[in-house]
Order: sequence, then C-alpha cells, then structure tokens
Amino acid sequence: MSKIMIFDDDKDILDICSIILKAKGYKVFTETSCENVIEKIKACEPKVILMDNKIPETGGIAATRFIKQTESTKNIPVIFFSANTNVAQLSKEAEADYFLQKPFDITELENMIELVAGI
Repeated sequence: MSKIMIFDDDKDILDICSIILKAKGYKVFTETSCENVIEKIKACEPKVILMDNKIPETGGIAATRFIKQTESTKNIPVIFFSANTNVAQLSKEAEADYFLQKPFDITELENMIELVAGI
C-alpha cells in the first residue's frame, strides 16, 4: 500500500483528500504545519507528498525546498498545490516536481497521484 503525505492547514482539504485517496487504497498521513517537516516525512516514508503553499511555520515554498535539498527526502515527488493563480510559478520556485491548482476535481487529484506514484 502506497503512502501519501499531505501538508495543508485547511482541515476540510485534508479530510476530502484523505477520503478520496483512502478509497483508492492509499494510506494517508496528514499534517497541518510544516514544522519539523523532515522528521515527519522520515517517520511516514511516503511515496508522494502533497504540499500546500500557505501552511504555518515556514510556508510551502521553503518547506518544499528543504525537502528537495535534504539527501534522505530529495527523491520523494512533491505535488505543490495552491489556490493562488500563479501556482505553476510558485511550484517552480519551491522546486516541486508537480503542481495542482485548487480547487481541483476528484478525478484530477486521483490522476495526479496515480501518475506520480507510478501506479
């Protein structure tokens, strides 16, 4: 069972994504801040990370850069997701592997996870 880790401070987004992804057979871990992000990721060992742009502590851009610059986590694909209209640019700044514009539909999320997880 592939593990997905979601960082978002919006509980509704976490709940919706968890329901959708669990129904597809993924094990889902959620976090409402990116404090101690590397330790949280190491404890979970996810196949894919979803990272919100506006998340407490350092924010999604800094957290994603830190993930990508850390040897033990740099190869985990990160999907940067945000309601900002410039999510593609923010994703590039963050050094994320993919991006997803909020609001997204369920199929879009499922397809992105399947693509990234290699399933």
